[in-house]
Amino acid sequence: MPKTSPQRPNPEQLLEQIELEERRARRGRLKVFLGYSAGVGKSFQMLDEGRRRMQRGEDVVACALQPAYPPEVQEILHKLEIIPTLKSGESESIDVDAVIRRHPQVALIDGLAYDNPPGGASAHRWQDVEQLLNSGISVITTVNLQYLEKLQDEIERVTGSRANSTIPRGFLDGSADEIVVVDTPAPEAPSAGLAPPERAALLVERQRLSRLRELALLVAASVVDRQLETYLRSHGIEQPWGVQERILVCISPHLNAAQMLESGSRNADRFQGEFHVVYVQEHSLSDADRLTLEKNLNYARELGAQVEILSGFDTSEAILRFARQKGITQIFVGHSSRHGIQRRLWGSRVDRLVRSAEGIDVVVYPQ
Repeated sequence: MPKTSPQRPNPEQLLEQIELEERRARRGRLKVFLGYSAGVGKSFQMLDEGRRRMQRGEDVVACALQPAYPPEVQEILHKLEIIPTLKSGESESIDVDAVIRRHPQVALIDGLAYDNPPGGASAHRWQDVEQLLNSGISVITTVNLQYLEKLQDEIERVTGSRANSTIPRGFLDGSADEIVVVDTPAPEAPSAGLAPPERAALLVERQRLSRLRELALLVAASVVDRQLETYLRSHGIEQPWGVQERILVCISPHLNAAQMLESGSRNADRFQGEFHVVYVQEHSLSDADRLTLEKNLNYARELGAQVEILSGFDTSEAILRFARQKGITQIFVGHSSRHGIQRRLWGSRVDRLVRSAEGIDVVVYPQ
């Protein structure tokens, strides 16, 4: 039996692969130490990696540091070359021009989420990092979970506070080559002997840290997922699923989709995944159906869904085609309990969707 050869990339995929390899050759690499709570040791791990790389012969400099460090970190700093920051009153910013002139192999930047003083070339430190990467300088940096823009709502629900400065949604997904969750929290205080109020407060704090840790791991998984998608796509490999949850809610003009939409939104938020909503166009809608459809679409947009209007003779086929293109992991669909032609048609479509959605979980909401 002849061996099966891998799928040959088409011209567009070959071009994407070449462009990706060229960008990688020109651009520095970004490694991020991500912490989910203060004091987990991000700075130590970043600087210690810089020290180890220097010992292996790499040219490493530190160009943005915190005002104070514990003694064990100070010991590492004594062994590193430091490019001073630019001072502006009590604020400071990376001397990007000096770093580019020096052009080390690796720049250490402690605190990715800082804002720069007014009047500088860029408003945010992550923009300075982007400039260094585009200049061919690799960057190792640190950031706390609370500063990621896409997590602001969830972080506020967990901690009750919101960060003043944030890093935009696409920066880590688009720029990070490696992300390390720093998972070394301080030892937990023993609960034995505590009064009930203190024990309850300790339990709440442990639950809070557990949820923050879960979010940090999801961020890291999202970065890996994007890298996997890019690699597979550029090599002509079809792989519909990744490690990130992608929720698809299918709405119709005949069913109130509020419950499905809310559930889909909650699932996407919890797993920091993508939230899609589709409607496959139908003809000859009644006024009541048009009103229901409009309410469903408007509510989907209010919840932050990416809404798509699809067309196709076969509704289930159009939904599955979209789901495979987007790498959907879960499909939410309503199922009318009413009798008559709508029940028979829509019911058969749902049955066909469930049978054909190989590798995708289908959740059916009876209505």
